[in-house]
Amino acid sequence: MNKEAQDLLRFTSHSEDVLRAIRKNARFKLAIIGVGLIGGSLGLALKDRLGEQVYITAHARTAETMELAAKRGACDLATNDLAEVAGDADIVFLSTPVLQMVPMAKKLIPWLKQGAVVTDGGSTKAYIAEELKGILPAGVSYVAGHPMTGKEKSGVEAADKDLFVHHCYVVVRDTGAPEEAVNKIVDLAKTVGSSVTTIDIRKHDRCASLISHIPHVAAAALVTLLDRSGDDLSDAMKLAAGGFKDTTRIASSNADMWSDILLTNREAVTGHLESLKGILDEVIRAVNEGNRGALHEYFAAAKRRRDIVIAETEKKFDL
Repeated sequence: MNKEAQDLLRFTSHSEDVLRAIRKNARFKLAIIGVGLIGGSLGLALKDRLGEQVYITAHARTAETMELAAKRGACDLATNDLAEVAGDADIVFLSTPVLQMVPMAKKLIPWLKQGAVVTDGGSTKAYIAEELKGILPAGVSYVAGHPMTGKEKSGVEAADKDLFVHHCYVVVRDTGAPEEAVNKIVDLAKTVGSSVTTIDIRKHDRCASLISHIPHVAAAALVTLLDRSGDDLSDAMKLAAGGFKDTTRIASSNADMWSDILLTNREAVTGHLESLKGILDEVIRAVNEGNRGALHEYFAAAKRRRDIVIAETEKKFDL
């Protein structure tokens, strides 16, 4: 297939007449760029709750993904034609790996209308906000968002219309966007069932590193440790049960996404990894010294803190 043919790919589960009718009568138009797990779930959730009040266009890297997104009902139209995807969109939702968001936003600029709001589902915020600040045209706002949800599986085939229900959706207010634009993203998050919270953009990246980015690195490190266990690997795999699977579940996440997250949150990630390394050094020292008291307090203190975290978060969110 030549490039011209690829640019004209269109996938929809509707007839052209139905498609035109939905577009004409929709309350607002949403463009999803990267219709995978998060983008696909957003589309499914909005179509489930708003039906034909929302007209959703989508773009993805592969024709297979776009075809499946349309077939599953995550969008009304999926196409490689960026003018058709982003043209007349009230909200553009970027849901690609983080390092692909800014290059994609640059491609969309010719088609963004006055009053459009660009938002995203990226796990790091300061990098994207800083990059987009200088390239978005006047009259187009950027509102940083981060739905605190997901699965270890990726792709639109794993998308779920209830993925956001009872989960935290962070909306950052300090990107210079007008209140009207911020409220549009707050309303979007509430519509899909999320509990909205706001936070300073730098603090978001530090906190996201602590509760999300470092745990992913740690889970991958545990799997890497097993993989490098040499002659013990085969027997260790036979013993791997619930504890190992639960602890390393998130190591099955998308490698492209997590590579970009770490590289766009370097200061927080490297600082927290150094702190984690120091904690592990404390454990090593206690084991070498036979210091049972120190080891007992290490586990007891971790239990106390985790129990508090779980109790507090369960009051607000469905874990």
